[in-house]
Amino acid sequence: MPRTLIQIFLDAVDVHRKSAQFMRRANGAWQSVSGAAALETVESLALGLETLGIGRGDRVAILCETRLEWSLVDLAALGLGAVTVPIYPTLTADQAAALLRDSEAKLIVVSNATQRDKIRSVRAGLPALEALIEIDRQEGVASPRGEHGLGDVIRLGAARRAQDPGAFRTRAATVRPEDLATIIYTSGTTGEPKGAMLSHANIAFDIESCLQVMPLSRDDTCLSFLPLSHVFERMAGLYSMLAAGVTIAYAEGLDTVASNALEVRPTVLIAMPRFYEKVLTRVNDSVSKRPRYAQRLFRWGIAQGTRAARAHFERRRLGPLAALKAALADRLVAHAIRARVGGRLRFGISGGAPLSPRTLEFFFAIGIPIREGYGLTETSPVVCLNRPGREKPGSVGPAIPGVEVKIGDAGEILTHGPHVMMGYFRNPEATRAAITDSWFHTGDIGHLDPDGSLVITDRLKDLIVTAGGKKVAPQPIEAKLRDSRWIGDAVLIGDRRPYVVALLVPDFPQLEVEAAARGWPAADRRALLARPEVRELYAAEIARANADRAPFEQIKTFGLLERELTQEAGELTPSLKVKRRVINEKYAGVIEALYGAASKVETAA
Repeated sequence: MPRTLIQIFLDAVDVHRKSAQFMRRANGAWQSVSGAAALETVESLALGLETLGIGRGDRVAILCETRLEWSLVDLAALGLGAVTVPIYPTLTADQAAALLRDSEAKLIVVSNATQRDKIRSVRAGLPALEALIEIDRQEGVASPRGEHGLGDVIRLGAARRAQDPGAFRTRAATVRPEDLATIIYTSGTTGEPKGAMLSHANIAFDIESCLQVMPLSRDDTCLSFLPLSHVFERMAGLYSMLAAGVTIAYAEGLDTVASNALEVRPTVLIAMPRFYEKVLTRVNDSVSKRPRYAQRLFRWGIAQGTRAARAHFERRRLGPLAALKAALADRLVAHAIRARVGGRLRFGISGGAPLSPRTLEFFFAIGIPIREGYGLTETSPVVCLNRPGREKPGSVGPAIPGVEVKIGDAGEILTHGPHVMMGYFRNPEATRAAITDSWFHTGDIGHLDPDGSLVITDRLKDLIVTAGGKKVAPQPIEAKLRDSRWIGDAVLIGDRRPYVVALLVPDFPQLEVEAAARGWPAADRRALLARPEVRELYAAEIARANADRAPFEQIKTFGLLERELTQEAGELTPSLKVKRRVINEKYAGVIEALYGAASKVETAA
């Protein structure tokens, strides 16, 4: 029988008794937080929340960056039988208010004054919201009615805990696996977000199933930096790590992951494909600035590592000479790259979007295996996972134990099992559309290889249907374009259009280094992108992507964008997926110009 999420935490504390269950950086140094100390805080916080009126079924929203307090608040609420509602801290006040209104959250926990002021600005329209707790509120500062500092709530609960030490465990014991644990709102790339309801049993099953095929132990350390508001980090980076006894170290932020990794020396990393792709870009950029002999050594080392990686993927042994070269290359080249992330990294986990085979191959070449998986918010989230030693580029692996996958109409991927959500919160119509005869419709298109591995080709709703009625799956073509060292991102356009065009985001560090080396002076990015030599460079990449495509799939022309797509500009979801509707609207002028002159390359700010 699946455990509850709070029981997973209690078992982790009782069984592993770690002096460093969590780690965080404060006052210029890393601090260890033992399992016992974390439990004491969770118990006091939960009893403090209960004093504020939080009980079974109440919704508790968390608007906070990834940090230890996020996890402790979540566990405290779950221990009361309450339902946590994560909200991305990057959302606007109106966006956050929409989720709070839909979920009827009774209490919200925010990280700092910025997030507090965001909620204050919309609180008049949130009648169900009774209280706000601010994590970083300074002690001694007067609080308006209904607002509290986290420390004050913990002290309030600690007094109750002193009088009744077993009170929290008594509450936690009443939480049942079938109880609703969390409402997680989907990113909403094309429409309004929907609240996926996940029970304790949903997530606990997914955790225990994944741990059957993913080797983790109490000797491991995981560096946590992805948003805990996303189900991937929450399930894989928090609950699964607790269940396996892994130490969780919280990075200070996305910008400090590299320096924090050097200090913490993690053995496990969980990241989105964009993170791994940026690491590859930074490595190449760094090498391009080194002396020529060092560049030659790097290329030789990666070539040997790549040969070994491909042998691994093809399940064959290297010959004696190739194995010797690979070992030498590992010592001379790969070892130095691994040292930049602490030198102890055993493997990385990738999810949330497809990982390009080129990026996967690079990490295997430097001795850091990446285990790619697949899932959705509505599936708790993992559906498939590549097994250690049986990784397969271009595939997300077979279904995890206890999960079924089949291919339905139009090639849509369907899944069935204990991981499938309870439904969408107060949205029976959307629930009926998503779940048919207990099979969840993922909205993704793919196929199963003979060995049972799942290959995803695209999102059903992202399919481009040209004016001639031809269907084009954009994601594989975009992934091939992103494999280029010159391209940071790519978005295909062509729905109800006569042909397909592409908007390309250059990999500016690579391009600018190349421009300097070739003597292509330019006053700014616009001038650089307008140079004929640069246009020819990208035209060659388009030709490469078109080489194995049917005529109706081929890109006729392209536009170059002068900056990266960002979440702040509304072009990416919080989980870093492209918002195609926004791109179509924001760059409508560029797109129309491309269709007006198929041979012309346009640039856009």
